[in-house]
Amino acid sequence: MATNSTPVMLVTANVGSIFEDPEVMLKIWTAEFLSQIARLEPKFIALHCQEVGGKNYEQSMKHVDHFVDLLMTSEQLRLFDKVRVYLDEDYSSAEKFTALGSFYFVHNSLTDVLIWDFKESDFVPLNGVEIHSGSIEDVATKEKSKFPQDFFPECKWSRKGFLRTRWSINGTIFDLINIHLFHDASNFVAMESAPSVYSKNRRRALRHLLERFHSDELDCTPFFLFGDFNFRTETQEVVKKLSEGLIAVPTFKYNNEEECTKVIYEDEDSQVVLSLGKKEFCHVDHQKIFVDKNGEWLRQYDKEMEAFSSDLFEFDIAFPPSYPFEEDERGAKCYMQTRCPAWCDRVLMSHSARQLIQDHSESGKKLEYFLMGQNTCMGDHKPVYLKMWVLPEAGEVLCVRHPPSSMSSPPPCTGCAEGGQGALAAAASAADRPLVRAHSGGVERPPHALANSKCRCLSEPAWQSSPSRHRLISSDAARRQLSRFSSHHSSSDEDWFELVDPAVEAEEVFLPAADQKAVDARPQPQRLPKIPDERKCCCTLL
Repeated sequence: MATNSTPVMLVTANVGSIFEDPEVMLKIWTAEFLSQIARLEPKFIALHCQEVGGKNYEQSMKHVDHFVDLLMTSEQLRLFDKVRVYLDEDYSSAEKFTALGSFYFVHNSLTDVLIWDFKESDFVPLNGVEIHSGSIEDVATKEKSKFPQDFFPECKWSRKGFLRTRWSINGTIFDLINIHLFHDASNFVAMESAPSVYSKNRRRALRHLLERFHSDELDCTPFFLFGDFNFRTETQEVVKKLSEGLIAVPTFKYNNEEECTKVIYEDEDSQVVLSLGKKEFCHVDHQKIFVDKNGEWLRQYDKEMEAFSSDLFEFDIAFPPSYPFEEDERGAKCYMQTRCPAWCDRVLMSHSARQLIQDHSESGKKLEYFLMGQNTCMGDHKPVYLKMWVLPEAGEVLCVRHPPSSMSSPPPCTGCAEGGQGALAAAASAADRPLVRAHSGGVERPPHALANSKCRCLSEPAWQSSPSRHRLISSDAARRQLSRFSSHHSSSDEDWFELVDPAVEAEEVFLPAADQKAVDARPQPQRLPKIPDERKCCCTLL
């Protein structure tokens, strides 16, 4: 049984803009990312990317391959011998395409690592290097979906969605979810109300996702949810603060006095202090007010997480807004004057997942939640990372199998402080069915063994709609199974849509030259050849 916690690094990065100038930006981006890997020395790395391939995806296909190769052939990742990459590249399938890319790197010192097979409903061993690209709909070790289109009514076509994987690391089970939510299309619309209509749409989409995870056929497992949430500060309130004592002077569209195209805010001397447009947000001291002290004054208007405080946890933010930075390498620390800077990119987790992280205040193992590349141009979004230490043998979940439909509310959760041995017996009695205990290591432990695995009680709607639950079991039999994968490009003839703008902590091992060949002979990535597609993309992505 493992006794040491595992150093884990979770990174979210919207990489769309780095494909605008791939010859320059790909090398800069990967160099900064890899330097952080060398500094933090994690043993498990999860990199969640959004907008992989950028705006002109068809032309950027070859650059995505180069991006992957830069990571896979790097010296910093040489000892990570178990790799899974999921690249949703099939842009011809508009109803499924998300442009999400999830990268997982496992150090050779970690041997007790399994990944969940969503088709077989069981864990399978993680061996070798697998890169799933093109159409990944049939890949069994991931779950992927787009959000319903009515969540984003101003966009005729959207590629926003999520990609989920499930892991068992040293007996601790958790989900890793890559997410991309909709942006603010217009500053004017965003400032009409607080919260804005965009914020409400994002809230609906995120609530939909959380309810899905609570009510699907899988066990309710601790999860880490990190990606580009596009969370924004309340534009109406920010503008109100910045325009105090100023005079608003609107500009209307020619021959249309009802359509405002720009609003400037002047002081008593008629000097412009603040200028707003659909895609303009410019203050006379723009960099100073948003860069100084990491934009701390702006945090009071960062409210989109508040609606999910009972479901999600986030460590304190002590870094500047992650968006929108200048895309020119000379302006690495400067914000573009298009949107109000905001903390779009986040690492969130369920409250049960928080219990899997070793208390760094007592252990002396430093936890870091910060921005990557603060002094380096990494595109309009700066990556955000969480370096943490995950406890071993901590990922258990207890669930009732087939809850009766007559039960109007859930019994007390057996894994949280309100539950316990009595709650477990009461739940079993009420359901008149045995409880399924999801566990690791093939050992079923009593409820009082869940000190490090407190889970959240299901909400009433989720409880009532929960179907049967599968077992999560990490057994010797599962470890002997062969890993599997399949990737192919879709041959769909569907027309393209036009987008409308609206653990084992191990010391580094230095091998003698004679043994180094064995390490260098690690399995090579398996990638099926790309099928050329002569269709031209008429889409521009925001």
